[in-house]
Amino acid sequence: MDVLLMNMLNGLSWGMLLFLIAVGLTTIFGVLGVLNFAHGSLFMLGAYLCMQSMQFFDSFWFGLAVGPLCVVAIGVLIERFLLKKVYVRDVSYQLLLTFAVLLVLDDAVRMIWGSGYHVVEPPLILAGIINILGHDYPVYRFFLIFIGPVIGGLLWAFFHFTRWGKIIRAASYDNIMAEGVGINVPLLYTMVFALGTWLAAVGGALAAPQQSLVPSMGEKIIIESFIVVVVGGMGSFPGAFAGALLLGLLESFGTVFAGRLQMAIPYILLAVVLLVKPNGLFRKGI
Repeated sequence: MDVLLMNMLNGLSWGMLLFLIAVGLTTIFGVLGVLNFAHGSLFMLGAYLCMQSMQFFDSFWFGLAVGPLCVVAIGVLIERFLLKKVYVRDVSYQLLLTFAVLLVLDDAVRMIWGSGYHVVEPPLILAGIINILGHDYPVYRFFLIFIGPVIGGLLWAFFHFTRWGKIIRAASYDNIMAEGVGINVPLLYTMVFALGTWLAAVGGALAAPQQSLVPSMGEKIIIESFIVVVVGGMGSFPGAFAGALLLGLLESFGTVFAGRLQMAIPYILLAVVLLVKPNGLFRKGI
């Protein structure tokens, strides 16, 4: 029972991080129709710039607020000066371009911060342990379990109850019709890419205190995020949440029950879902 409880909590905390990355990825795809391979590098940048921002005021919360905003500025430049030119081209151009951006960002991080490992300490208020049903568990991981649904709920409210959220949802279904009724689609694309970038960067900033920072940290997360997006359904908000939870729990329990097979769990899940429901668990829809 102890093992099951700890692995369930670990799976939930990892799943919530995956959700933050995957929901940004699926939102960008749902509206822009772009598979953004550079999303993992934006996650990595969020972690590094959070660490760098912390050094100015010695505050994790300052880094969590400022670091992702710096990444958003970079994301806006990427969208306006690079992605904008390939929207109407074949998807292969988008994949090659975003992969090139990934390589550039990874090398830029190596040049600025080096290839070594960096460690970020959690804030003092989240640095201890909490007792859950008689078992000790890190407060910071419990915080991740809490903050994921909070951000998800705020996103859902934004998409369903605000004017711009409803416009984004409309454009995700038919951007040509949206442009036809007077919506500034280029501005909308920039806003959506900025939102997806912010979500990736926030995920990176939140991941910084629980894993070492290294330039390759975005590679694993982008692979698993793509799996979450495909499993949940391309362009589906609830699908990203369900897929992230499912993969997080399966990976966590796999470390105990699957042995070496644990490394293959994401790919087995992907294969099973594609065989049973090729379009994913949920239909497209933010």
